[in-house]
Amino acid sequence: MKTIYLDNNATTKTDEEVVKAMLPYLSENYGNPSSIYKLGRENRKAIEDAREKVANAFNCDSNEIYFTAGGSESDNTIIRGIAYSYKSKGNHIITSKIEHPAVLETCKQLEKEGFEISYVGVDEDGIINLNELKNLIRPTTTLITIMFANNEIGTIQPVKEIGEIAKQNKILFHTDAVQAVGSIKIDVKALNIDALSLSGHKFYGPKGIGALYVKQGVKFDKFINGGHQERNKRAGTENVAGIVGLGKAIELAYEDLEKHNEEIKELRDYYVEQVSKKIPYIKINGSMEKRLPGNSNISFRFIEGESLLLNLDLKGICASSGSACTSGSLDPSHVLLAIGLPHEIAHGSLRISIGKYNTKEEIDYVIDSLVEIVGRLREMSPLWEKFIEEEKK
Repeated sequence: MKTIYLDNNATTKTDEEVVKAMLPYLSENYGNPSSIYKLGRENRKAIEDAREKVANAFNCDSNEIYFTAGGSESDNTIIRGIAYSYKSKGNHIITSKIEHPAVLETCKQLEKEGFEISYVGVDEDGIINLNELKNLIRPTTTLITIMFANNEIGTIQPVKEIGEIAKQNKILFHTDAVQAVGSIKIDVKALNIDALSLSGHKFYGPKGIGALYVKQGVKFDKFINGGHQERNKRAGTENVAGIVGLGKAIELAYEDLEKHNEEIKELRDYYVEQVSKKIPYIKINGSMEKRLPGNSNISFRFIEGESLLLNLDLKGICASSGSACTSGSLDPSHVLLAIGLPHEIAHGSLRISIGKYNTKEEIDYVIDSLVEIVGRLREMSPLWEKFIEEEKK
């Protein structure tokens, strides 16, 4: 059975060109970049070349880029690092209710340490309320951390406006751009972004490598003690192959970006249109205009998302649910609850995220499979039976 992969917001297949670029650094180019002999110097150059590629993608200087193990480390590092470094100025941080757990859990931990956290709400499309954000600002606010685009519903936030609000109030602005990098052009200077997190495996790069942009002059605590790597901020021998792969992946991602986005968006819109026509009693979650090109999140009433996922898996289809039940929790997605969905509808949501390797034939197969599976699951549901009886009255 062929596997149809439609979970590109979770991770992406590593591009063959990226793998090719990495291979020498997994074999013959094995020197420690901190060594002064030729084998080490060559690897140091490879790291700095990759750093330059990342910096070029964001219109920043290469000395403002720090390599990490991924998005979660970048988020943890910069939020905690800024919180501690600017504690003498204040202990208040603003974030949103729909952030990734890497941000929310870090903020919760800081709350236990005496910091004050405010959570700005979102509308039914998942877009933050800018007036509420302004009203939450205090004299003690040191950081605003709002994601660039949401990982579940694909909503793109008004980052430029958030950056302007932060700048006007002399507050630092960090954005978790893990989902946005590779899909959206990001100019950190034009958007007044002081810090940005990214992860290589979201745009066809390798897993276990990410980066953190921090504007020159922004203070943040060292995150790993030891050696003097990453300008004395992150100790440890560098993952040279991963860094080279990240550099190649981000370079490829921004070649013909508009063309790739248009192709992916066309498939996404076709999927949403066909599902809307063929399956009744659904709800499209998130804005269709301000949205990542490949993302779709649809709630199917009267069924459980986990059952839907398992049945799709039997047909070789990889997707994800808006319900957190697959991770051991019975609670629905905090994102879907934040946009106002009741529990019973949030539990029946399905996220598919289309990537550059998907085809229309695959999407047609998924649509046909959904029609069959949703119909069968609803026939088994007492809620569906009750609904149909009430409709007949």
